[in-house]
Amino acid sequence: MSVGGEYAASATYLTEASSPRRRGFSSSFQYVSMTVGQLIGLGLQMVLQQTMSDAALHSWGWRIPFVVGAAGAAVVFYIRRGLLETEAYEEDEGVEAASRGTIRGLLAHKREFALVVALTMGGTVAYYTYTTYLTKYLSNTAGLSKPDATLVSFLALTIFCVLQPLAGALSDRIGRRPLLVTFGVGSMLGTVPILTALRGVTTVGQALVLSVAALVIVTGYTSINACVKAELFPTHVRALGVALPYAIANALFGGTAEYVALWFKNAGAESGFFWYVAGCAAVSLVVYLTMRETRDTALRRSERSGDVPQPA
Repeated sequence: MSVGGEYAASATYLTEASSPRRRGFSSSFQYVSMTVGQLIGLGLQMVLQQTMSDAALHSWGWRIPFVVGAAGAAVVFYIRRGLLETEAYEEDEGVEAASRGTIRGLLAHKREFALVVALTMGGTVAYYTYTTYLTKYLSNTAGLSKPDATLVSFLALTIFCVLQPLAGALSDRIGRRPLLVTFGVGSMLGTVPILTALRGVTTVGQALVLSVAALVIVTGYTSINACVKAELFPTHVRALGVALPYAIANALFGGTAEYVALWFKNAGAESGFFWYVAGCAAVSLVVYLTMRETRDTALRRSERSGDVPQPA
């Protein structure tokens, strides 16, 4: 809830506040910041695992990260109070007032609504599989110790974090669709082999190589999905247009990924989850292949008038 609830506003804000030539690069920092948060959490987990007994950690130590998170939320609240509105939003004030930020206004963009649900489906399942579920998978299935599994996740996510702005900048040069298609093909064809191989790893190095390979594929989605979704909608319903279909897809597919994985594992058919992830990616791939390129979409009046140069 904490991640999904803030996704749309941050995606919209980062996209609207960016230069049209650097939207992919700038909006990629959404996943940079999300991943840094995960790294801080994993880092704190590793410290607690090394300094506390297993009994103490399970009894009361697990509450420590929540206290740290609460303190961080207060700092973020203070920072956000000083943020300026984007030009696109200010230009749109008074325009489409009756339908601004309303479900009625959003219903005029049913196709884009469906697009966001479908293009999110594969990406969110893959993301949660290789981030939040990965540590449990390496520990419960591959047989790595919990500290080793945590270390693998920490190192893999560090590399993943660095990749986001690089892929975002690439999309500003070649477009968004090539990266989405690369993710779709890679996830559809690579998920089963990677997760199958991860099941048999015996060392941290083997697990790290396979985890990084998976996250390189996922980067094709995570680095640019924020700006792609924002570029699909006009300003007066942009935040809602990103929020509602994303929330639906994230709740149905991303948020349930761990539960589906554990259901397959408890049923004695864990490999069924691998095919589930690949199938979700296949559905999204169809959308990536048929949707329009969004890179050159004008979000502000100055962009529509040609005052701001578009990327080559």
